[in-house]
Amino acid sequence: MTYGEQMRRRSLPRVVALLAAVSTAITGAIVATPAVGATAGLEKFYGQTLQWSPCDDQGECSTLLVPVDYSSPASGDFRIALSRAKATGTKAGSIVVNPGGPGAEGLSFAEYAQSSLGDSVTRAYDIIGFDPRGVADSAPVTCMTGKQTTTWLRADATPDTAAEVSAYSRLAAGIGRGCLAFTPTRARNVGSLATVRDMDVLRAALGDKQLNFLGYSYGTYLGALYAQEFPGNVGRFVLDGAVDPSMDSMQISEGQSKAFQVAMTRFARSCARLASCPYRGNAAKVLDGINALLARLDRAPMRTDKSETLTQSQALGALFWAMYSRDYWSNLRDALSEANRGNGSYLLTLADLSADRTGPNTYGSNQNSAFYAISCWDSPAPPNAAGLAAAARAWSTRAPVPEMARALAWGNAPCSTWFGHSALAPAPASSTTDSPILVIGTTFDPATPYPWAVSLAEQLSTARLLTYVGDGHTAFGNGNKCVDSAVNAYFSSGALPAAGTRCS
Repeated sequence: MTYGEQMRRRSLPRVVALLAAVSTAITGAIVATPAVGATAGLEKFYGQTLQWSPCDDQGECSTLLVPVDYSSPASGDFRIALSRAKATGTKAGSIVVNPGGPGAEGLSFAEYAQSSLGDSVTRAYDIIGFDPRGVADSAPVTCMTGKQTTTWLRADATPDTAAEVSAYSRLAAGIGRGCLAFTPTRARNVGSLATVRDMDVLRAALGDKQLNFLGYSYGTYLGALYAQEFPGNVGRFVLDGAVDPSMDSMQISEGQSKAFQVAMTRFARSCARLASCPYRGNAAKVLDGINALLARLDRAPMRTDKSETLTQSQALGALFWAMYSRDYWSNLRDALSEANRGNGSYLLTLADLSADRTGPNTYGSNQNSAFYAISCWDSPAPPNAAGLAAAARAWSTRAPVPEMARALAWGNAPCSTWFGHSALAPAPASSTTDSPILVIGTTFDPATPYPWAVSLAEQLSTARLLTYVGDGHTAFGNGNKCVDSAVNAYFSSGALPAAGTRCS
C-alpha cells in the first residue's frame, strides 16, 4: 500500500513460484450453491462451475469468470486465476488465502499455506489461492515497460534539489499515464472493492455458504472490507499483519516510517553484538555507518560485479527488504560489509530480489505496475511534490535512518497525479457479522505496525487480537508454535484464543 509494502513484493519465502501452464485434462468440478446476496445481472457469475485441472507445482488450477465492472456486468469479463491444494481427508469446505501486496500473485501461496497449516485443517479444507484482478495471470495491468521499470527503480527516490524533484515527479506521473496507454480497461477496473466482490463470486463458485479466509498484510484489508460488504458470508477469518482501513496512504506511510526506523534500530543493536557486523561499536555506530553509505550513494552510484552500478534507491530497497524478517539480517550484514569495501554487488542482489527482477530489464511478474494501479486507486490522492517534500522533512527529523523516512514520503508521488480513485474513502472497518475473527499483530512489524492490529481488532466487534512479541512482517507460519497452534485451533473449531494472549 506504500513504498515500504512495495519493497516486499515477492521477497518472502512463502511466495515460491509462478503458475505454470494449465493442463487440458479436466480432473474435477464443483457445483456452486445458490449465491448469497447475488444481485441482478450477476447470476451467470454466481452460478458458474469451476473446472479444475493439474498444473505444475501448483496442485490444481482453474479460472473464475467475473465482470470487468460490477456496475455494468454485461460490459465484459475478466478471468481470475485460481489454484487449489486439495483437502487430504474428508472435505468440509475451503480456505481462500492471500499473501498481501497489493500486486502480489497468490497462486503459489495455496500450497505454501497448506504446508503451514496443521493436519486437522488440511484434512478438512481445500486451500485456494488466487491472483487478484490486475495481477499476474488475472487480467494483468501494465503501467511500465521493463526498461521503464528499471529506470524508475534506479531513480533518486529521495530528491534533494529542484532538478531532482522535477525529474522524479516526471517519472512518477508517467506511471499512471502508462497504465492508461498499455491497459486502460484493466487499469480503470482494479481496486480492492472489486477484488472483494470477486472473492464473493469465488465463494459461491467453490460451493461454500461462507468464505473462510487467511489474509496477510494487505490481505487483511481485503478481509476487513469483505466483512463489511458481505457480513452474512463471513466464515473463519484470520487477518495477520493487520492494516488499519481508516488511514489514507500518507497516514499509512507515516506509520510505516516510524516502524521501519524501529526495525532498523533493532537490527543495528543486533549487528553491533556480532563479529560479522561491518561497523564496530554500538548501535549508533552501525546506524552512522549505514547513513554514511547512503550519503555516499546519493553523491554517486557504486560499482558492482554486474552490468550496472548500485544506486541509493536500490540500496534503500535492500534495507527495506531485509527488515521483513530477522532471517534476512545476516544477508544485510554481509551486503553492508561488501559495500564498505566498495562493492555494491550484494546490495544490488537484495534490491533485485525485492523488485522481482530477473534480468537487466525483465521482471518475474507485473507487481511493479500492479502495486501502483491498485494502491493509487484505493486511496485519495496524496499531496503534490511540495506536500511530499514537507512530509519527507518532517518524517526524517530525528529518524535513525533519515533517507528511509524520506523514501516512504516520496513513494506516494505516483498516486499524486493518478487518473481516478475509488469512491470508497478510508474509514474504520465496520461489519454486522456475528462470526468471530482472529486478528494477529507483531509488536515490531515494520510494514504493518502493531498499533494497526490493535485498531482493527477494536473496529471489528467480533474480532480477537492475538499478539506476537517479535520482529518481522506477519507471524503465522514462521515457526512460532504459540501463534501456529492458535490459528490451527481456530480454523479447526472456530475457537478464538483467550483475550490478551501474547506469544513470544
